[in-house]
Amino acid sequence: MKDILSEIIAHKKIEVENQKKLLSINEIEKRINRNSFESLSLKAALLESSHGIIAEFKRKSPSKLWINQQADATIIPFEYQTNGAAALSILTDEIYFGGTMIDLQKVVSLTSIPVLRKEFIVDEYQIYESKMYGTHAILLIAAALTPKQCKQFTQTALSIGLEVLLELHDEKEIEYVSPSNKIIGINNRNLGSFETNVEKSFKMIDKLPKEAVLISESGISDPRTVYELLQAGYKGFLIGENFMKTDHPGKSLKQFIRGIHE
Repeated sequence: MKDILSEIIAHKKIEVENQKKLLSINEIEKRINRNSFESLSLKAALLESSHGIIAEFKRKSPSKLWINQQADATIIPFEYQTNGAAALSILTDEIYFGGTMIDLQKVVSLTSIPVLRKEFIVDEYQIYESKMYGTHAILLIAAALTPKQCKQFTQTALSIGLEVLLELHDEKEIEYVSPSNKIIGINNRNLGSFETNVEKSFKMIDKLPKEAVLISESGISDPRTVYELLQAGYKGFLIGENFMKTDHPGKSLKQFIRGIHE
């Protein structure tokens, strides 16, 4: 099986270098200083929620290709909010996930709950870029970074008012966790093969900091699974494909939440 993550990261580094030629980091910092986006906390939203669902807007994936090619970023995320999402996750990778920074910009302007930028961050430039667009939290993928980069990127994000979701995939990546990482996600997906197994979240929870807000990501399609993970100690659940593949993602979310509490 081809290592999809390595391929994505290679493309991403080229994308970032090209973007730097179009908009300098100095110009981004100027725009950040001029912007006045509302500050919202992903961590607080999850702790206050009875279900912790971060509803994801995703048009495609490397494993399933197109899930919802015509999905409208001005409609679905707002419907997620209306139907009870604790927070939103917006994919901004275009080649592999069909997302754009324009999607992110639209969602931030139209919704009033925390927005996570779901991206393969390989350069601090992307962190400042995220802030410029009004993102409230960013994803850092341990498998895409060195421990040193991860700590550095976390500090950079926190210094400009962004929360960080640190994503781990196996026990070996526990070394990436620092005291600054207050939100930690376990991705049930193998980023090499893209196969999922929710048991990974159950197996890893005892090895994670008790004080962190824990999120289970990928492969969740049954409300009962969320209920069991809540009982185990997880506070958040990143779910996208399960909703996006339906005709009405917002309504699917509402039914899913109802199923958790039944």
